[in-house]
Amino acid sequence: MFRSSRGGTAHSFALVLAFYLADSLVRRRERLKTLKGLVPYLVVLGVSIGILQLQHDFGSVIILCALTMLLLFLAGVRLAFFVLPMAALLPLLAYLVMSSSYRVKRIMAFLHPWDDPLGAGFQLIQSLIAVGSGGPLGVGLSNSSQKLFYLPAPHTDFIFAIIAEELGLWGTLGILALFALFAVRGLQVAAAAGRRNDGQFDALLAAGLTGLIVIQAFMNLGVVTGLLPTKGLPLPLVSYGGTSLVFTLACVGLLLNVSRRSKLHGMRA
Repeated sequence: MFRSSRGGTAHSFALVLAFYLADSLVRRRERLKTLKGLVPYLVVLGVSIGILQLQHDFGSVIILCALTMLLLFLAGVRLAFFVLPMAALLPLLAYLVMSSSYRVKRIMAFLHPWDDPLGAGFQLIQSLIAVGSGGPLGVGLSNSSQKLFYLPAPHTDFIFAIIAEELGLWGTLGILALFALFAVRGLQVAAAAGRRNDGQFDALLAAGLTGLIVIQAFMNLGVVTGLLPTKGLPLPLVSYGGTSLVFTLACVGLLLNVSRRSKLHGMRA
């Protein structure tokens, strides 16, 4: 899922955190009724953020934060209790952004790409050109011009821009529909597991694995279309990648395993 150049650590934290949260939230469900019960999860998340920051992997930090909040919510933590974690996380994330010159540069390139069209804003501008050039039907499969030394990382982080150029609006809508279908089916697996007497762990794990893939996918799409600053995250199941692809397929395999045990029709391995 995450960029393969940093893949080992980021992949490990994502999967380990999903398993840890699913197991711990089931065992400590009663403690989640108090703010004190959230402290262990904030500590684990903080340690994970610290280690990932050593590799300057801010995109993975955002995903792990989103994963933690998602599973806490699904485990039954009251919405009022999210004020404390958010109050702690938002200043921390703001500090991590402002403390790094290259992140500030990315933010400024996101807000004002045309101020430096041949430098910091080049990648976003070329991505938007690719997306806009596709029109409704695209220029045809393999006929992209932006992938020929114009758009950086056309086979990894910005593959969606090339799809938009070659297959047009209808091709991009197809990609969006597939990820939406994946999200729906993943949550159906989680719901089916949750209906079993012993399936609470499986339910949270399925929801977490689905969230990892879908959150990263929509962050990537936001970057490519100029809705989010550049994060350096590939598009799951679409971008080229070694450890990225292996990790994503491992998540899908675990989801299928939960589905098989939950006997959800249509998603058995």
